[in-house]
Amino acid sequence: MNPLSTASAAVSTSLLEDFSLEMTGKDVPKLEEARDSIPQGTRINVTFLGNENLEMRLEASRAVKRLGFVPVPHISARRLGSRAEFEEFLAALRADGTGANVFTVGGDPTRPEGPYEDSLALIETGLLGEYGVRHVSISGYPEGHPDIAGDALWSALREKNASIAGQELDGSVITQFGFDVDPVLAWLEKVRGQGITLPVRIGVPGPAGVRRLMSYATRFGVGTSASIAKKYGLSITNLMGTAGPDKFLRALADGHDPARHGDIKIHFYTFGGLRATSEWIAQFRKDNLV
Repeated sequence: MNPLSTASAAVSTSLLEDFSLEMTGKDVPKLEEARDSIPQGTRINVTFLGNENLEMRLEASRAVKRLGFVPVPHISARRLGSRAEFEEFLAALRADGTGANVFTVGGDPTRPEGPYEDSLALIETGLLGEYGVRHVSISGYPEGHPDIAGDALWSALREKNASIAGQELDGSVITQFGFDVDPVLAWLEKVRGQGITLPVRIGVPGPAGVRRLMSYATRFGVGTSASIAKKYGLSITNLMGTAGPDKFLRALADGHDPARHGDIKIHFYTFGGLRATSEWIAQFRKDNLV
């Protein structure tokens, strides 16, 4: 058993009672392979990548539902070429019964491919509710964003929170992953201080190769100093090794204060694969039962 205190073990286990996962449109075979290690009813986000088409995204969401999980399709604002394309996607999700929960994000393109600059623009169209969406997830960036100023991030978060509430939709925040708990807890406290009460899912990398984790961290502007790497359990001198979020989850459990940080859950970025991530979670929960 991992050397956790009783209190820390209990909190770590409770954080994982309603975790969520992420997959791409191409991961349906991998989801089939991992299905028995994922609890029924788990929320599974389906990304909106530029190299995947509408049917691939829809098929992935249908597979999530068919296998007994809750699909959370992503909608990338800057990847949508037109309002008609946005409505086509929403209509198809509604027809499949897979569009009650969505995740809206600005997306990678530097320039919008259509009329939507960011996820707030999607939310403010009012189309989500019209097409049966009931829960809207939005992004949070505890360590900031490499291309967006901090003030702009906070303003956008407040405005999205207000727009979701104004449309009487449920909502939540899913954060970018990180390796250091301290900025996550500080960011959570600031979120609550600004009156944002949405539940937050803390982004955590599933177990994966160190080289891959470092590559994603560089891409998304996540801190990987030697001290941070050591805290997380990354060996930057052994890029052929692997690392899981054991230490991160323990530190999060120890530092989490519901009165200051509010309701939090965990969202796993499955950089090492759906099956590896889900089996790691099952083992972690087993090892830390009290």
